[in-house]
Amino acid sequence: MTPASYREVAEAAWSWVLDHVREFEGAWLPESVTDGWEDAGPTPDRDCLYAGIAGLAPVLAEIAQTRPLTDDESQLAVRIVERLWATAATRMEASLYDGLAGDATALRMLAPGRVGVVVHRLAELLTPDGWVTTLMGNSPEQFLTDVVMGTAGVVMAVTWVGGEEAESIALAGCEALLRAADCTPAGLDWGPWPGAPSRAPNYSHGTAGIASALAVAGATYARPDLVEAAVLGAQHLLAVGTMDKGGFVIPHTIPPSKREVEPITYTWCHGPTGTSQLFAALAHAGITEVGGLGVHHLRRRCFRSVLESGVPQRLRPGFWDNDGRCCGTAGVGDALLDAAQDAPDAAEAGELLAAAQIMGHALVERAVRVEDRAFWRFLEHRQDPPLLPPGTSWMQGAAGIAAFLLRLARVTGDGLNAPVVDRPDEWWAVPAGLRCSSAPTWFIDPR
Repeated sequence: MTPASYREVAEAAWSWVLDHVREFEGAWLPESVTDGWEDAGPTPDRDCLYAGIAGLAPVLAEIAQTRPLTDDESQLAVRIVERLWATAATRMEASLYDGLAGDATALRMLAPGRVGVVVHRLAELLTPDGWVTTLMGNSPEQFLTDVVMGTAGVVMAVTWVGGEEAESIALAGCEALLRAADCTPAGLDWGPWPGAPSRAPNYSHGTAGIASALAVAGATYARPDLVEAAVLGAQHLLAVGTMDKGGFVIPHTIPPSKREVEPITYTWCHGPTGTSQLFAALAHAGITEVGGLGVHHLRRRCFRSVLESGVPQRLRPGFWDNDGRCCGTAGVGDALLDAAQDAPDAAEAGELLAAAQIMGHALVERAVRVEDRAFWRFLEHRQDPPLLPPGTSWMQGAAGIAAFLLRLARVTGDGLNAPVVDRPDEWWAVPAGLRCSSAPTWFIDPR
């Protein structure tokens, strides 16, 4: 499949996303397109990176690597900045994918001069135990630890964003994570909150992501104790995972979930795709091996498990029903591109790029086309009917898939040295010389 094929579907999907952007006290878009979505209006998480307008910032940054933005796209960037900057002072949620840390991510991409007010708000909300979540309702679990909703994601974001307050905030968050750790016979483990009875040990909600945050913060701020804690986290994961057939996988949930979910999944969120980022983070921090195994070798083992699992085929209901970034094909493809662009030799890079192209081909084939627009519909095998409405968002919809396809087109067409639009939860996974995350020259701050 040619770069032009990936790019055409990406542009059609992005146009479909733009069709659904609306204005009410700032820009918003629906997470999914259902009957009556426009009358329902914006949801409380309208601004977030996961499913709101902040998630359009990395798409705009990716588009800017491909072509000049249109006037409408440039104006959308301004509207995103204005909305996020205006709400920062009253935001109570701190997390990367649902709160201020995600806002800071979008602002660094679009208007770095506006990031300071968001970072300062994170400092105001910081407690000795991290940040109080607003996402758990009346639950007593107020201090989440993870990448998506908790302290680890905030640590990642402020470390990546930088600035005068970043070091003190990041290190305070790391100290809270160290206090929340559980000692195990092999090392350190984290639940989604301190004392949680069950663990989701992979990247999005567990030890793999938390250890990654400690590794990159430890490397950035010269704190070897944080790097050592990350190594101990990796040691625990080696103890609870398996290395069959030259791969490496960790259960989705420990003890096994009572939900109807596969015991091993292969996604960014709960599988070896995301967990591979821990071994890249350890390499970034100067660690060469864990438990006698090289960290690069462990990273490759993760991808071997993914590629030998059958992904992106839908082998059975519940195995591979999602094509998005968080839980599906686009997330796998993006991590494969990271590894390909970071590979030590041409043979390994070529193998990983070919695997990323397999993911891209599946996305092109599965796109739903309506005239010159494109979108995707995922499946939820536990409901009847299983076909879900099309999603617009960064993590679960067309925006995130479009950004992956645009990047794949650039790497396939321009080579493995194509620039990478980096993000707070993966920047260390690619060579420093390829990263580009500051605001592009097309953006004009509206102040």
